[in-house]
Amino acid sequence: MAVISKEAHIIQRHLNVKFMQKQFIEISLAGRLQLILKSQYQFSTHFNDCPHLHSIPAEADFRVKRQDDDGDQEDNIEELCKDRPADEYFRLSTDGDCREVVRCTRSGLKQITCPSGLAFDIEKQTCDWKAKVTTCDKKEKPRKVLPILKTDEPICPEGKLSCGNGECVDKELFCNGKPDCKDESDENACTVELDPNRAPDCDTTQCVLPDCFCSADGTRIPGNIEPQQVPQMITITFNGAINVDNIDLYEDIFNGQRQNPNGCQIRGTYFVSHKYTNYSAVQDLHRKGHEISVFSLTHKDDPNYWTQGTYDDWLAEMAGARLIIERFANITDGSIIGVRAPYLRVGGNKQFEMMADQFFVYDASITASLGRVPIWPYTLYFRMPHKCNGNAHNCPSRSHPVWEMVMNELDRRDDPTFDESLPGCHMVDSCSNIQSGEQFGRLLRHNFNRHYNTNRAPLGLHFHASWLKSKKEYREELIKFIEEMLGRNDVFFVTMLQVIQWMQNPTELNALRDFQEWKEKCDVKGQPYCSLPNACPLTTRELPGETLRLFTCMECPNNYPWILDPTGDGFSTK
Repeated sequence: MAVISKEAHIIQRHLNVKFMQKQFIEISLAGRLQLILKSQYQFSTHFNDCPHLHSIPAEADFRVKRQDDDGDQEDNIEELCKDRPADEYFRLSTDGDCREVVRCTRSGLKQITCPSGLAFDIEKQTCDWKAKVTTCDKKEKPRKVLPILKTDEPICPEGKLSCGNGECVDKELFCNGKPDCKDESDENACTVELDPNRAPDCDTTQCVLPDCFCSADGTRIPGNIEPQQVPQMITITFNGAINVDNIDLYEDIFNGQRQNPNGCQIRGTYFVSHKYTNYSAVQDLHRKGHEISVFSLTHKDDPNYWTQGTYDDWLAEMAGARLIIERFANITDGSIIGVRAPYLRVGGNKQFEMMADQFFVYDASITASLGRVPIWPYTLYFRMPHKCNGNAHNCPSRSHPVWEMVMNELDRRDDPTFDESLPGCHMVDSCSNIQSGEQFGRLLRHNFNRHYNTNRAPLGLHFHASWLKSKKEYREELIKFIEEMLGRNDVFFVTMLQVIQWMQNPTELNALRDFQEWKEKCDVKGQPYCSLPNACPLTTRELPGETLRLFTCMECPNNYPWILDPTGDGFSTK
């Protein structure tokens, strides 16, 4: 396989994906790792550490009434809900304080009310600070013209489909990112369910391990192993910058003394954002065998930037972030292969086209609604096996040679045997009802049992470090849970990459002690690369007025690395 320079990661453009899908991609990972690859922000409540922002409160039944000669009667809910998506919230009136909205369900209307001080943003479909919401005068999102895709008799010749105005356009032009119909309707029905060029439904005769994995509902165990012989994998992941604010937490959790049943130390996965990150600390986490992945370069706080991002936006953000980490954390083994979208705002097909071209192996941004049986990770060659939950409904609809490390929502009920149903939460810190260590402990054990006693799909515990550090009892409860789980012989704390390695080669519990793919980074080797990193005070024309320190064991660059200049070598403006 040709050697690709670091700089080529950021400039390498549209490769022939069809060719890629036939290749076995080998990545050297301190020995022999072979990954065989044929392969909308869910409302994140972790925003400025406020548990209500960008979240959807619990729903209540709602009945619309009207006054007429016969007194109160149910209004025509059918008219209100005609052609309206089931997940779209709308107002019945613009009177009031802008906090109440409803949505249509089979059983009628469901109402939500934003907490005091917030208002519902119709455009963003989320609660936000009232002063920031400019849509209180709007009852609903603007309706878009839809193409005519289903008719009793064909309207257009074979190979063409009808726009909303009856114009016939080539099928392959639908949902390609630019309008081809005069009414632009060819770009308005592009969901996983509606895209005329969508990925096919799972076909297990065509989709076989190690290069492809799918199942009709996402719950099938790889290799059809009996659940009792499947290791219960737990992935602990952290999002954001790695620095003095959280390094002590990571050293406490991963202290080098806690070992999986195969004798290897427990590991975590870090989705690293650039600003304020200490790259000497990233380098040492990598030396200790933890997985480093990317969480973007800028982490822009406009969720729509991510949802509506172009191919080039995702290329600059994710390949740029990887280039910075590789250079300033001196990670040279090609092991940065995972992506998580800020705010979990998935970028649709453009994000995944970029990932395939840039040899990213997996995404870890799509959430699956809380269900009776959790979902296993899957490849995106075939249609995703669950609804596009949150993520601003911009999940990839096409076929992509990428793994999706799906985030199963956690059941956050305090007493699952008694409490009424509550919406699940994807990040642990978005479980806003968890207020004590005791509650956190119950959450961990209940969700472990949900996975362990069904199909043993990997249990994802996804955190922002600031939440775990906000109360000492949270940290203590997590460590207590880890040590309790390690007292068993069938629970393993692993990285995202190690989950994929097991899925590509499903191995029963009794053979896992010698599972080679998990032994490659079993022992920590060497010493920290440097005891006193360079604290480079840097500026960039892209962030005028800011001086930022870049901590690295490598040489200081000329400028602070940023989106147009990820190497920090400088750039010219024409």
